[in-house]
Amino acid sequence: MKRTLITLAMTLSVAAPAMADLALATSKNCMACHAVDKKLVGPSYKDVAAKYAGQKDAADKLAAKIIKGGSGVWGPVPMPANAQVNDAEAKKLAAWVLTQK
Repeated sequence: MKRTLITLAMTLSVAAPAMADLALATSKNCMACHAVDKKLVGPSYKDVAAKYAGQKDAADKLAAKIIKGGSGVWGPVPMPANAQVNDAEAKKLAAWVLTQK
């Protein structure tokens, strides 16, 4: 019983951060164009995390792109601006995207 509880607690502690901002991404319609592990209209979040891995200013760059949009980095389809996302939410989303592996 004790071993089962420890295993369950470890599983939840790993799964909770992964799900924590998936809800925010879903509520802000990010998941209409992006998925965690496959390309849709835009790149997968795993691909974004890999591209920006090790860059000190990656979270700030991504937060700005989330709000302002962008083009040319991932191909010809532009990412529209997201006026419904505030600065704090953009930073939270960017940090979450960068944790995807």
